[in-house]
Amino acid sequence: MGFKILARDDITSESVRMVVAAPHIARKCEPGQFIILRLDDKGERIPLTIADFDRDAGTVTIIFQKVGKTTFHLATFREGDEISDFVGPLGRHLDLGRLGTVACLGGGLGIAPIYPKVRALKAGGNYVVSVIGARRKDLVILEEEMRAHSDEVFVTTDDGSYGLHGFVTDQLKLLLEEGRKFDTCLAVGPIPMMQAVCKLTAEHDLPTLVSLDTIMVDGTGMCGSCRVTVGGETKFTCVDGPVFDGHGVDWVEARGRQCRYVPQEKQALERFEKERGSK
Repeated sequence: MGFKILARDDITSESVRMVVAAPHIARKCEPGQFIILRLDDKGERIPLTIADFDRDAGTVTIIFQKVGKTTFHLATFREGDEISDFVGPLGRHLDLGRLGTVACLGGGLGIAPIYPKVRALKAGGNYVVSVIGARRKDLVILEEEMRAHSDEVFVTTDDGSYGLHGFVTDQLKLLLEEGRKFDTCLAVGPIPMMQAVCKLTAEHDLPTLVSLDTIMVDGTGMCGSCRVTVGGETKFTCVDGPVFDGHGVDWVEARGRQCRYVPQEKQALERFEKERGSK
């Protein structure tokens, strides 16, 4: 018996949101944690951030972008379908106490994992300034939800179709140059985006936390696939993270490791599309 999809919607042309019945996970998960799922007994295991959860309803919400074979396959699932394996909560939850004034930056699909952190920060009495960005206006996700739990929200788009024409780092730089003071910065998004944020915040001595989305297999620290170097020490994203001090991350190593299966991922997606096209 699998995990039933209770609701599904395409929130952009590239991203899908699913609400999954998983009461045991919903009861224990906290902001910053993730799940690992497998579609069937022949599928690969992939990690997805917990974008939202409802303890009373016993549901966990995932948001994913269609980028590889498994996520394209998952996007074909509909309400009432079941996911074979849905394991979690995994990773260390983020302790979001009274931090003060916090800048929360979400880039692209990174807006999904930053959202539960924003909600927890606001509930904890912090002043939350959120900056969310995407390539263009129609790819901006969760703007309404972010506004509901932030004191201020700024939007950026790469093409200038909505909000500030530029990246989330451009908006943060403007705020810092205006003299805005932040106690902490949280950044979630593609590795180049998080690396750029950390370069900027280091110049301003602003403590910065990032959430890494590394390649994982087992999610228990045994396989070593998700290892990263933080502060000169080897860490495993699945058990030591996924949240780390961004100023200590070896970004060159992280980017290299994230790309090591690109040819195989491309081949798997091509086979999947060919098989679907022949049916």
